[in-house]
Amino acid sequence: MARKDTDWKAETKKLRAKLKKLREKLAATTAPAGAVTGKAPPRVSPLAPKGGFPALPVIAGAEFSAAAAGVRYPGRTDVMLVRLAPGTAIAGAFTRSSTRAASVLDCQAKLKLKSDPAAGAAIIVNSGNANAFTGAEGQAAVDRVTAAVAASLGLPASRVFSASTGVIGEPLPDGRITAALGTLAHGLDAGAIADAARAIMTTDTFPKGAAAEIAGDGGPIRIAGIAKGSGMIAPDMATMLVYIFTDATIPAPALQRMLSRQVDDSFNAITVDSDTSTSDALILAATGQGPAAPITDLRGRVAKDFEAALRGVMMDLAHQVIRDGEGATKFVEIRVTGATDAADARKVAMAIANSPLVKTAIAGEDPNWGRIVAAIGKSGAKADRDRLSIRFGETLVARQGRRAPDYSEADAARHMKGESLLIAVDLGLGTAARTVWTCDLTHRYIDINADYRS
Repeated sequence: MARKDTDWKAETKKLRAKLKKLREKLAATTAPAGAVTGKAPPRVSPLAPKGGFPALPVIAGAEFSAAAAGVRYPGRTDVMLVRLAPGTAIAGAFTRSSTRAASVLDCQAKLKLKSDPAAGAAIIVNSGNANAFTGAEGQAAVDRVTAAVAASLGLPASRVFSASTGVIGEPLPDGRITAALGTLAHGLDAGAIADAARAIMTTDTFPKGAAAEIAGDGGPIRIAGIAKGSGMIAPDMATMLVYIFTDATIPAPALQRMLSRQVDDSFNAITVDSDTSTSDALILAATGQGPAAPITDLRGRVAKDFEAALRGVMMDLAHQVIRDGEGATKFVEIRVTGATDAADARKVAMAIANSPLVKTAIAGEDPNWGRIVAAIGKSGAKADRDRLSIRFGETLVARQGRRAPDYSEADAARHMKGESLLIAVDLGLGTAARTVWTCDLTHRYIDINADYRS
């Protein structure tokens, strides 16, 4: 006698439940620090830096710690704490989303206060829960966390900056974070920046770090930065958290000016999926604890060297975010020249970088340049079919409104097989240019995001 469909459904449900338990058991014993426990460990991106997390210099005046608070998953390292020395200057850049998270609004408000830096400062960050779209309770949770950190470290709450990253719309279990403060405060260590980088990961497959050093007047100036970001990446800024530290002595207004000048060409020039986050935050802290003389003249040699080094760290971290794009197998530079103005150059670059048709062709290693033409046409920028040219790497694909006479699809296809790709477009209309970075769109992106909340 044939079994009823309901019997098969019941047995299938039981088997799935057993399989889920087995996966959870395996993940709990094998998941690396920062990985989402309760699931299989994430596959490390094939574009990850080959040498792993870099050896970052100790930044005098900055101490780090990390702990497993169980914000979303038991046993996961999911909170980081940073203590900054008295005299630290703080600058920041944040998402422009109209649905910004409570922590973003709180940080922006505190930076406007221009409170006395003599008391020092702290940064507290959790992963697993974004505390976004959580109403008035979201701000209340931020207030409780920052007040608890302030009490633990002897700081004014106005000098405690917080961030949260993870699932949107879920109330933040802030009691789990404050319960871990004793462990976090006790574990503060100048050499623990790598632990902090791992604690802020969500769908990231590797922790991200970058550093630089320049010669200051009277001694070296060091910069070290960490970041998280993998999906929901698009200007302004991206689903990312970035923390950069330097032992330089720089007044906060000058530090903010430098940061604001460099963010547009770095973190605002990357996109994985065109989706801007509610929770992006970039904090730059200058502790003033290094041996070099203060930087007071932004036109001087040291200031220019410092800003160039800061730009390098920011670009490195931004590119690592793209290299860890969810499901990414290709790192893609989109270079647009010959636009009538900067706005049009950006429109064309982002239209290409965000096109699902372009990104899936890249994933398939298909030099389908017709999709580039279509993206240019839909961008809204001024373009003339008979003036533009397209290159894949060194291969001229199209010019003057048609396929290049000596175009070799084999050469273009060979370029598409690489891990790092260049798509160059010249509009032939002016002198404005824009470069942005993106990655391909693979089925793995769908897998990650379909399973994100489970």
